[in-house]
Amino acid sequence: MERWLPYAAAMALVAAGVWIFLSRCHIRKIMEQLSHMLEAAEEGSFRESVYDESMLSSIEIKMAHYLNASGLAADELIREREKVKQLIADISHQTKTPIANLLLYAQMLEEKELSKENREFVQEINRQAQKLNFLIAALIKASRLETEMFVLHPEWNRISPMLEEVIDQVAVRAKCKRQTISFSPDDTCAWFDRKWTTEAIYNIVDNAVKYTADGGNIAISLVHMELFARIEISDTGMGIEEAETAKIFRRFYRGSSACGEEGIGLGLYLAREILTEEHGYMKVASTAGQGSSFYVYLPLKSNSDIRWGK
Repeated sequence: MERWLPYAAAMALVAAGVWIFLSRCHIRKIMEQLSHMLEAAEEGSFRESVYDESMLSSIEIKMAHYLNASGLAADELIREREKVKQLIADISHQTKTPIANLLLYAQMLEEKELSKENREFVQEINRQAQKLNFLIAALIKASRLETEMFVLHPEWNRISPMLEEVIDQVAVRAKCKRQTISFSPDDTCAWFDRKWTTEAIYNIVDNAVKYTADGGNIAISLVHMELFARIEISDTGMGIEEAETAKIFRRFYRGSSACGEEGIGLGLYLAREILTEEHGYMKVASTAGQGSSFYVYLPLKSNSDIRWGK
């Protein structure tokens, strides 16, 4: 009996080895199937609908159901996005002409001889029409960004020319308020979309001019960092309450200290959305009554390099 024990042990080891080998093959088959499902889902080509439970594990079945549901949800999202795009295009087209006519008629009325009271009414009509025009334009821009109707094209650019363009755009208003804007251009570069990033920076600098008192100062500077180029925009304005700093990037949010100034609360929201789209970001540091500093970070790597971790 004892002499058969080694043989029995050997047979047990062989059987165990075969079982382990077959188990690994089965697990490998399941993993390959799951990998195939995930690759198909990433490519948007996962459309299988028939499964043989004798060949697939319950995990595979659940994964299949999940991917099918995800595919249907993605298709529905695409359809809804197309509807929103069409709606935005219709709103943009249908409102452009009436607002342009309002502004034209208001301008024509201002050129006529009117009483003081009527002239004030016409000027108010003009102001409100311009405000409506700005509001609709801002809403359309925000909606187009959110629905990816606008595609940003970041390129390797010098930052200083963009900042000088922004300063030129606000120079007249800053001069009227006797404000000083300081900036020393340099050769710092980064990856950004020139057109849209100009708009983002303009919104920040425009706020600095708007919420800084007469005779105040606005300083713009550049810092080259390891992964980002940082634009710092500081002012000596009214500042932001600490409890509100986390809210100012929300759509339509306006701080308590800003209620007396014109605005609709979309500028910083748009700025953040634009910067996020090109893999940048922004931060704020502020003390109520002492001013604010906004920090804009533009990437030193292209979007493709960031995606591939280069």
